[in-house]
Amino acid sequence: MGITKLLIANRGEIALRIQRAARDLGIKTVQVHSEADTEMLAVKLADEAICIGPAPAAKSYLDIDAILKAAHDSGADAIHPGYGFLSENAEFADAVVAAGLIFVGPSGDTIRMMGDKAAARASALAAGVPTVPGSEGIITDMAAAEALTGQIGFPVMIKAAAGGGGRGIRVAETAEEFRTLAPQASAEAKAAFGDGGIYIEKLIARARHVEVQIMGDGQDVVHFFDRECSLQRRRQKVWEEAPSAALDDTTREALCQSAVALAKSVNYRGAGTLEYLYDDATGAFYFIEMNTRIQVEHPVTEMITGHDLLAEMIRVGGGAPLSLRQSDIQRRGHAIEVRLNAEDPANNFMPFPGVVSGLRLPDGPGVRMDHMLYQGYAIPPFYDSLLGKLVVWADTREAALTRLGRALGELQVDGLPTTAPLFSALLGDAELRANRVHTKWLEPWLETHAHLIAQEKDKAA
Repeated sequence: MGITKLLIANRGEIALRIQRAARDLGIKTVQVHSEADTEMLAVKLADEAICIGPAPAAKSYLDIDAILKAAHDSGADAIHPGYGFLSENAEFADAVVAAGLIFVGPSGDTIRMMGDKAAARASALAAGVPTVPGSEGIITDMAAAEALTGQIGFPVMIKAAAGGGGRGIRVAETAEEFRTLAPQASAEAKAAFGDGGIYIEKLIARARHVEVQIMGDGQDVVHFFDRECSLQRRRQKVWEEAPSAALDDTTREALCQSAVALAKSVNYRGAGTLEYLYDDATGAFYFIEMNTRIQVEHPVTEMITGHDLLAEMIRVGGGAPLSLRQSDIQRRGHAIEVRLNAEDPANNFMPFPGVVSGLRLPDGPGVRMDHMLYQGYAIPPFYDSLLGKLVVWADTREAALTRLGRALGELQVDGLPTTAPLFSALLGDAELRANRVHTKWLEPWLETHAHLIAQEKDKAA
């Protein structure tokens, strides 16, 4: 192991998750934090903690110089970026290495290549991985792009090449809409990411969002099977399952092998996720993008495989080869994760920071809670509203759904609303229980079932 002291350049529940994985490996941790996060649980439990700036993320968690100085001052020899913030910032990865430190993740060049959706698409095509019909790279000629839409057919998605989180995406149903929306998508991408490059893809109606977890050491790559993240609101995932109940074994094998082939073709090192659209109507799958980091939903994969992805990521980051062969990785049962946010789902998901005045967490076989909470903790209003993830496992999907209902009934967070009532309401839906969902299913459901969420909120109160 080439790492002795790990600096965690993140916050919240993922900072705690990294910290625990490092300690299990005998590695000391340094937790950086903003002035607003002085009372954060990850700060309290770290071996060392260093304040790197005021509350705004741009002046703390996104300040590369401040993070590198903290690493130097503390004697850390490696930095883990978690997810969000600087986790997929190629310049940060380069700066960490230039400072003589280990970046626990892929190289800056790999992040740069796979983080550009157009370049990632080109890499996928070169590796023989199926992609959604669309432009072969960034659009520079709008007239040619409009002609291409006539070839692949409407509707089409206009997507930011450097995008993420649903930004820079427009859906055009006609050529006239394309002429209007393409410049809008480019302008939004330029404002959000500093890069106005866009590309287009055929929109697949009623698609499922399925992804494959991989791990590489720069030479070899293994997969940890698939998970499905089709339940989304504003293109943000809220509910994840592993494995996808929509795939048969033949399709699953082909999907996972395609992910390994693509990751091997770029000599991938670290944890990564390859995201696909799966077409229920045809059984076809299409690569859409790669996340060059650990993801929020990694616990469902850990629950069905029994392997610690963060620990393996740290080992590989320290220069060790993969400790697992593909034959060592088996899947068992079914896992579900729901994201607990400090938001009121009965009030248009309004963010609601506050003080945790009381706390009761679910427990028992097959229940896991990754979180950042303790009684008396004041949720700061400056960051993402994610408080934690409730994860359940059981032998079958139906049993996992039942266990999730039990766990939600035990969960109690006093002092602020959370998204828990949403999941209790969803559990009563026959379509969800029958797994008849897709990426466009949840938003219309929310519009017509708001009363059920309100009822669940009243019950919890």
